[in-house]
Amino acid sequence: MEINILKKVLSANDAVAETTKLLFLKNKVFSINLMGSPGSGKTAVIERTIKILKNKFRIGVIEGDIFSTRDAERISKLNVPVVQINTGPFGGDCHLEAGWVKDAAQSLNLKKLDLLFIENVGNLVCPAEFDTGADKNVVVLSLPEGEDKPLKYPLMFRKSQVMLLNKLDLSNILKTDVETILINAGKVNPLLSAFKISATTGEGFNLWIDWLKTQFSGKFGQ
Repeated sequence: MEINILKKVLSANDAVAETTKLLFLKNKVFSINLMGSPGSGKTAVIERTIKILKNKFRIGVIEGDIFSTRDAERISKLNVPVVQINTGPFGGDCHLEAGWVKDAAQSLNLKKLDLLFIENVGNLVCPAEFDTGADKNVVVLSLPEGEDKPLKYPLMFRKSQVMLLNKLDLSNILKTDVETILINAGKVNPLLSAFKISATTGEGFNLWIDWLKTQFSGKFGQ
């Protein structure tokens, strides 16, 4: 019974996700679902990306957390539109569902946006199970999390098109083997693109930014 109920929930979510994809397409918005553990640096990645691109792209952000508006407050300081989704009132779900994302997106003026970042609730499990309707899934994995996370949480890396290996500035301090992480991620998803970055120093962001520009141009021919 529980399996059947879960299938129905996921099926209903997928149906809404399809309408959300059409909403983004209609308004010519390229959307990125950013996932990862709490503390992996998702918000910091968005902040630096906005600083680099906000003079070329009109950017909006949807922030997902169980409680608080702390991340939305950080983003608002960059003078871009941001909407906070708190899942606490819905039982404290550890992921964003397509319906919530669609409602949040519609509260923004999508016609005045080019890029929309959706920061999912910090978790390496649940967010990968629910389609948000975003164009691409990106997982942020930080060096302190260790080398085995792609093997322990394979669905997250299978569902993602990009892995941002963050906190590269700590590589001289930690004993984490960067190449082992890349190899493990490749075993789980051979098609996964991986960029080694530091949201603190900006190292490696040029490749991430180039990828975003290419994806946007590929979708809308601009």
